[in-house]
Amino acid sequence: MEKREIIICILLAIITTNLIRILPMTLIKGRIRNVFLRSFLYYVPYVTLAVMTFPAIVETTLSPVSGVVSLVVGIIAAWRGAGLFPVAIICCTIAYLMDGIMVLW
Repeated sequence: MEKREIIICILLAIITTNLIRILPMTLIKGRIRNVFLRSFLYYVPYVTLAVMTFPAIVETTLSPVSGVVSLVVGIIAAWRGAGLFPVAIICCTIAYLMDGIMVLW
């Protein structure tokens, strides 16, 4: 790719990302009263984080099985009231042990 094409791609990326952020602020003047739209906008960051995190949990281990087992144990630990740090420690330990068992097996 030539230098000119790279600059054009970078400028298009800048324009696209800024339009997504600036356009709603300029078009929507008042408070959003639509309950469906408000709840949709409330959950967008959580869904985005989940979509990026869950595949990485399964794919970064040696075996997808160890990732899934770690995920399930983490969900159970969180459901029972464990905090973020203990859940992370539990999930990492389970994934490490499961990967060790998979290598030996």
